[in-house]
Amino acid sequence: MKVLAPEMYEVVIGLEVHAELLTQSKMFCGCANQPNATPNSNVCPVCLGLPGALPVINQRAVELTALTGLALNCSISEFTRFDRKNYFYPDLMKGYQISQYQHPIAHDGWIEIEYDGRIQRIGIRRVHLEEDTAKLFHRVDPTTGRPYSLVDVNRGGVPLIEIVSEPDIHSAEQARLYLQALRTIVQYLGVSTGNMEEGSFRCDANVSVRPVGSTELGTKVEVKNMNSFRAVFRALEYEAERQIKAIANGEPLTQETRGWDESRGITVGQRSKESAHDYRYFPEPDLPPLSLAPSWVASIRQQMPELPAARRQRFETQYGLSPYDAEVLTTTRATADYYEATVKLFDRPKQVANWLTGELFRLLNASNLEIGQSKVSPAGVADLLQLIEKGVISGRAAKDVFEEMFRTGESANRIIEAKGLTQISDAAALDRLVDEAIAANPKSVADYKSGKAQAIGFLVGQVMKASRGKANPGVVNDLLRAKLDQTG
Repeated sequence: MKVLAPEMYEVVIGLEVHAELLTQSKMFCGCANQPNATPNSNVCPVCLGLPGALPVINQRAVELTALTGLALNCSISEFTRFDRKNYFYPDLMKGYQISQYQHPIAHDGWIEIEYDGRIQRIGIRRVHLEEDTAKLFHRVDPTTGRPYSLVDVNRGGVPLIEIVSEPDIHSAEQARLYLQALRTIVQYLGVSTGNMEEGSFRCDANVSVRPVGSTELGTKVEVKNMNSFRAVFRALEYEAERQIKAIANGEPLTQETRGWDESRGITVGQRSKESAHDYRYFPEPDLPPLSLAPSWVASIRQQMPELPAARRQRFETQYGLSPYDAEVLTTTRATADYYEATVKLFDRPKQVANWLTGELFRLLNASNLEIGQSKVSPAGVADLLQLIEKGVISGRAAKDVFEEMFRTGESANRIIEAKGLTQISDAAALDRLVDEAIAANPKSVADYKSGKAQAIGFLVGQVMKASRGKANPGVVNDLLRAKLDQTG
């Protein structure tokens, strides 16, 4: 048997992404869409699957799904309907899920990512709407040691969109970039929080491998239980390597569902993978089909905000930012909004970008906070930068002030006043300190006069030290040069 080297295999990945929609009520009933509320506090006969309870379509969920489809360059179906997906699991209250199969709301779209210095287009097969399942909590009885499970139906019936990609992804890194781009889009649209850790943005992957140059897909394995971008990357890298090793060793691969075990860093077999016919899809008899008129689609398109790629390009042209800064500052809509609000108050785009990507991001990362949780508002940042520009405080002292602002929410002026950090910019007030530095350092003075211009830096440092960092270094530098050049 001929054994191929790993680099002679191509990995083929398709992703199925689920995003919970930000509607006020659930998909088919009037219960509040609050999956993290007190367990089983938002339930009714419909989401409990009680006999005789009939579903009603959430119009806003349909609108948000169409909006997402349009943002992903999809066509919107003029005819769409709901189907029953039949399978039995403890988190599925009715014994079936109301979903969509043959007639999704959106189809045949694409999204672009930058990978290896090139723009790559990844196809979107479909964007369809369904209801989420309930949530299971697995426990162990501390007395008997026996396992048991609890069911919270708050999440059952929450509107959920599923975004299915074409098998156009060929590495774990491409998958990560695709997911990040997709999450950014749904966050910009305001249709979902996109939070993977909380489960409102979830990803399953279909992975197969084939010899390079082959057009035939290999045996497909579904990978689940990935709850972070890092987990997705690690799981897909592991699964691709596992499949390549199996083929190289002549071991058979079976179509199955495997779960990612984060602690062990491996995928684990869970069950054989179902095909579409195993779910026995058929049209949902309790819901009417929907006709999405072109005029209605046009009205949804008018709700489209500026999307990440367009905003990134505008930041480069309007504010003169580098591609890197524009990319970082548009990663989330909240960050982009924060930046623009700050620039509106302090019209120095590059200076604002440096401060946010440097000091603010450093403190946010250290505190594990999102920018919307910062106690420092855009107005607070603008006020501090204006104080630096006016010479009221030095750039170095401003960093300490900003840390205090971030920690307490106090204004820059109040902190500067309380700590006595006001910068000394009055030449008359600094004149004595400059004279003392010149008198105490004759060698540095001689070096400067002999042409060693860098010697003045030492003298500036001496004045800064004597003033306990309060002297304006620019003013000090000017005073020193004026005195030394005059006596030269």
